[in-house]
Amino acid sequence: MSSGIEQARKAAERLEYLSGFGNEHSSEAVPGALPVGRNAPQRAPLGLYAEQLSGSAFTEPRAHNRRSWLYRIRPSAAHPRFVRSDNGTFRGAPFTDQAPDPNRLRWGPLPEPPAGTDFLAGLWTLGGNGDPARRSGMAIHLYAANSPMAERVFSDADGELLIVPERGGLLLRTEFGLLRADPGHVALIPRGVRFRVEPLDASVRGYVCENYGRPFVLPDLGPIGANGLANARDFQAPVAAYEDGGAGTGTDGAAERPVEVVNKFCGNLWTAEYDHSPLDVVAWHGNHVPYVYDLRRFNVLGSISYDHPDPSIFTVLTSPSDTPGLAGVDFVVFAPRWLVGEDTFRPPYFHRNVMSEYMGLIEGAYDAKAEGFVPGGGSLHNMMSAHGPDRTTFDRASSAELVPQKVDNGLAFMFETRWPVAATAQAMAADHLQGRYDDVWQGLERHFRP
Repeated sequence: MSSGIEQARKAAERLEYLSGFGNEHSSEAVPGALPVGRNAPQRAPLGLYAEQLSGSAFTEPRAHNRRSWLYRIRPSAAHPRFVRSDNGTFRGAPFTDQAPDPNRLRWGPLPEPPAGTDFLAGLWTLGGNGDPARRSGMAIHLYAANSPMAERVFSDADGELLIVPERGGLLLRTEFGLLRADPGHVALIPRGVRFRVEPLDASVRGYVCENYGRPFVLPDLGPIGANGLANARDFQAPVAAYEDGGAGTGTDGAAERPVEVVNKFCGNLWTAEYDHSPLDVVAWHGNHVPYVYDLRRFNVLGSISYDHPDPSIFTVLTSPSDTPGLAGVDFVVFAPRWLVGEDTFRPPYFHRNVMSEYMGLIEGAYDAKAEGFVPGGGSLHNMMSAHGPDRTTFDRASSAELVPQKVDNGLAFMFETRWPVAATAQAMAADHLQGRYDDVWQGLERHFRP
């Protein structure tokens, strides 16, 4: 095991968190670092700089307003000029190099990256929609990495990043503190928050949803009532931790080193070399914060009489749009659950949908596909493309004895969006694009007997 992975694991083992989604959290790494009774005193405590990070407009309604106050060693304004850098395989909207494709598409896992590939270099864009300059739409990325982001920090001005590990754990060092995300967890990095990723295993892989629109929130529960789906208290925010070079030395006693800061802005990457780490926030308070969530804590609800409920009943997070109920992005999880419906075809039904769906698999198998859909891979069903169970699954489910059945051999998810997803040219030319995906629906026989 490399020393970098060892150090990251040691840091991840002793993490503590603050609980709750959307809370007004506060945390300080040094006692007395948070001012009392005000946000911007004439002199901030301990010689720190007070700085507000806004994830929403100042005048948005209180229920939608996102902001945090940061008390840092140097202000974020103290940096040199950013210059354009190469985007690599990381793309941004608008996605115009390929026309949106109405066909059903499926990919296998990303190939293994070259040695020395960190999280940022390992980001590979499958597609998306919208326009980050207008703060609408989303993008779908995958990542494969085997190296830490050494002396490198990333932030995304275009949107928030929902990271879904599939293989190997991640240590996320953010301006607010440290988070650990293992397979089966998701991590959310808000728009504009700087962070570094360190693998906890020799090779890591997963998915990323980049949400250009309104920040993710918990969906309203309506007739469900006050409880169910994702519980707010299960979301965990970091406690304050900081990096400080001090008088020419780092926290590990080494001399302070330059840090490359990469910023994604309107679809492109820009870079600047700082003479200090921007992860230097000693204390903070607010609700524009990163967090992690364990998908296995999702409280699955479903039918206890008949029929398969619509997949919206599995929504973990939603990014609302200007049309009630029509999300810019929904994040949906298909977690372990019991199926008990009587006289019911229990797998997901055949359907066509106004929403566009990208589905990925974290572990095991998905109950609507018997083969070909593997962990690390994913399928894209754009709006109104007909899809559903393959023939093997249909035949099995149509003749199964309808006893109570526990579905616990897989963990799948879906990024669902109101607009068509345009795949990138690199995604349509990829070797891991499965050219015969349509074949899974071949052989569905005529059973009609008038």
